[in-house]
Amino acid sequence: MHPNNIHQAAYNFDTLVESHPELAVFVMTNDRDTETIDFSNSEAVLHLNKALLKRHYNIQDWTIPQHYLCPPIPGRADYIHHIADLLSENTNNKKIKGLDIGVGANCIYPILGSRIYNWNMVGVDSDAAAIASAKKNVSASEGLADTIDIRFQEIKANIFEGITGEGEYFDFSMCNPPFHTSEEEATKGTLRKLRNLQQKDQPYQTKKEITLNFGGQANELWCNGGEALFIKRMIKQSVQFKTQVGWFTTLVSKKDNLNKIYKQLDKLKTTHRTIKMEQGNKQSRVVAWTFV
Repeated sequence: MHPNNIHQAAYNFDTLVESHPELAVFVMTNDRDTETIDFSNSEAVLHLNKALLKRHYNIQDWTIPQHYLCPPIPGRADYIHHIADLLSENTNNKKIKGLDIGVGANCIYPILGSRIYNWNMVGVDSDAAAIASAKKNVSASEGLADTIDIRFQEIKANIFEGITGEGEYFDFSMCNPPFHTSEEEATKGTLRKLRNLQQKDQPYQTKKEITLNFGGQANELWCNGGEALFIKRMIKQSVQFKTQVGWFTTLVSKKDNLNKIYKQLDKLKTTHRTIKMEQGNKQSRVVAWTFV
């Protein structure tokens, strides 16, 4: 985890419950005599996020509609900190402006970028319900509306076109792309994840239960061609906006996709780098490129 990430240590549930009392009913003691929650319980994770945002980021109210992605706060903060490192090389302490592609209903990257670094952020999505929820989360906490702008992308095939103003400049763009190729693949992945998270003495959730409690919409979790094709499309479209974005960045969850991504970046003669990210046993990476 990035050294500037405040979520290095285990969760302090006493202080989190103090900030958000509704979390208390979900806190339990595991067989190692450690306080935790059931991370396969979407409601428990939602209230953990509410507590973290209240305690550490002065977010008075935050929520998401049912069946939308509930993001892990520590991992999302890590991406923000790595972007800050990238920008520190040549921003000369000027006011930073960032673009979040696929902001989602949770609006978590703009919120963290605003609260941690006081960045101006623009969040974009092609899902109308996600846009409505993101705007609600921005308006619910004091000061966020001064630094965060939420925009609707009317044409799903476009990534940058139609949402950036003429002459508008962003120091960076960021994206957590859909990484599955189909709903079936996404459901299987979620089933594996939840089974790994559940306690041994708890019954496994069935595929029907997974569907009823599904964390993520189609545009959040899967798309035709999956992560690799989406990112290749983003790279191709980034050429048209190379003077409006300093660094283009994206998360890449599948290591096997890197060579395809590098090939596309080299073809367009970009300068690119890969930033490794680790959280516990989970490994991911950010690929960043520029035309400067």
